[in-house]
Amino acid sequence: MASIRILKPGKIFDDLFTVFLFTRSDIRICLIPVTLFAIAAAPLSTPFRLLDTVFWVWLHLLQFNVANQIKAPEEDKINKPSRPIPAGRITVHDATILRWALVPICLAYSALYSTQLTWVSLSMLLFTTWYNEHGGDQESFSKNILTAIMYGCLELGGTLVAGKPRDHMRVSPTGQIATELTVAVFASTLHAQDFKDASGDRLTGRRTFPILFPVASRAAIGLGIPLWSILLSIVWQLDLLSASAFIAYGCVVGARFMLYRTVDADKRSCKYYSTWFSLHHLFPAYWYYFHGENQHPATDFIEKFLLGSSGAVA
Repeated sequence: MASIRILKPGKIFDDLFTVFLFTRSDIRICLIPVTLFAIAAAPLSTPFRLLDTVFWVWLHLLQFNVANQIKAPEEDKINKPSRPIPAGRITVHDATILRWALVPICLAYSALYSTQLTWVSLSMLLFTTWYNEHGGDQESFSKNILTAIMYGCLELGGTLVAGKPRDHMRVSPTGQIATELTVAVFASTLHAQDFKDASGDRLTGRRTFPILFPVASRAAIGLGIPLWSILLSIVWQLDLLSASAFIAYGCVVGARFMLYRTVDADKRSCKYYSTWFSLHHLFPAYWYYFHGENQHPATDFIEKFLLGSSGAVA
């Protein structure tokens, strides 16, 4: 009778909803932006590829989130009690089984497309293990770098899936530049998400930027988001109206983190940050529309700026 109950539709839907809850909090900051990026950077070959792209990104996001949430359920009881483990929908033991079962599933699904996509999937899995099982999330620097790299893996994988069958083997120069920019933006602004979780992070001994440098970390966001808004507008050659709107919104988001510092305010600011971060994922599509697929953005001035800055410091 027990096995019959397991197969009941209600039980199946309940289990699927439990699996979905592992990723619900990252739909806005990860699944939607990465999907937008993939269909913009590939560009999307057919509407049917959209479903494939969403599923590939979600599947790899799921395996990361399950691995992350089984290690610190005490933290989630404070910061995110609605997640499946602190909510009592699944045990740590069962979630651990799911975590390792997802490894061959992700690799097998990626292998259906191309060898290149399989390597991207494997890279994502290895960085996930480093981050969760080998303490990569305990120090602020490694946490930001690893998270940004894994975000880049999701974008590369999603772009490979979204493109034409021949494009499952490669990413266009525009897509490569867009991915590199996203990794740089995310690595330097990721701690915008950590302000609202500072209490739980202290409980687990996690050393995030807001905990180590409470003032400097807010200044880095307050200045970083507007500066990135200007830089991205230049790289993607946005028209005056679009650039002005994007830069103005970036200034508002940066200012919020500087001026409003309660937990509730940080949660709202994080939502605005997610919107800002999602918007720039559409810029590859803007580029393709106005410049075509045979050209790609010039980034020489960024290298000159960085070299000039380092020379000035020296």
